[in-house]
Amino acid sequence: MSERKTISPKTFRKAFWIWFFWNGSAQQAETIVGNCLGHAMAPVISELYADNKEERIEGYKRSLTLFNTEQQVGAICPGIFCGMEEAKANGECTAEVISAVKVALIGPTSAIGDSLWVATIIPILLTLCMAITNAAGDYGWIGPLLYLVGYPIGTCIMAWNLWKLGYKTGLEGIHKFMESGKLAQITSAMTVLGLIVVGGLAASNVQLTIPVMITPPGGETAAVNLDTLINNIFPKLLPLGLTLGVYHLYAKKKWSPLAIMGLILVIALILTGLGYLTGVY
Repeated sequence: MSERKTISPKTFRKAFWIWFFWNGSAQQAETIVGNCLGHAMAPVISELYADNKEERIEGYKRSLTLFNTEQQVGAICPGIFCGMEEAKANGECTAEVISAVKVALIGPTSAIGDSLWVATIIPILLTLCMAITNAAGDYGWIGPLLYLVGYPIGTCIMAWNLWKLGYKTGLEGIHKFMESGKLAQITSAMTVLGLIVVGGLAASNVQLTIPVMITPPGGETAAVNLDTLINNIFPKLLPLGLTLGVYHLYAKKKWSPLAIMGLILVIALILTGLGYLTGVY
């Protein structure tokens, strides 16, 4: 009985590092990230089919075909392919199955990765770092530094663990994960966290005041600042209204950022002019 062929830890790590550093720089229209996948799988295929040139060539060709995914969360895919190529090298899988799985994984892993990583985690991290920059004063450089360090390290840790998970559990692991409902729970939690962070950032950085004094009958000593009155009833109500208004124009009415900024500028100019004309300023 021949000895079972396995991927050595050194080759496994090498394939991961190739994927990690090349997935964003090896994209093109014909195969999208297929070139990166082929590059990453090359050492794996060379090791598994070291004694069979024809199998190596077929493996290279198989890995270079069209493939796409969100590259960080999608690191689970090459991990699965490593396990399947190992199974094929031992006669437990076929090239047709590998190609079919490769195509089948494009849709779900792209959707999951884009919604969880690109649309949720990255904006949250950026928002936190911007808030730190605004609040840190002379130490505002901490925010950009935190992002420059935290993003690649966090990405690497997550991608490496997903890569290993794909290799160890294969398609069955993905099916169990999706059927367990954990994805929905994680997405929901990240969405709530994102809303909290964005809300805090809007309250801290969006400035909108009404410099109007309400003077009731009785004299200046009883005058009340309208902005202070509103904040006592509902703190940061005006910045909240402005933020929701901008969101409505951008997300619902499909206004461009330039159009929204232009509208705000025009309104500000009109209100400022009225303020000077009425003696408020």
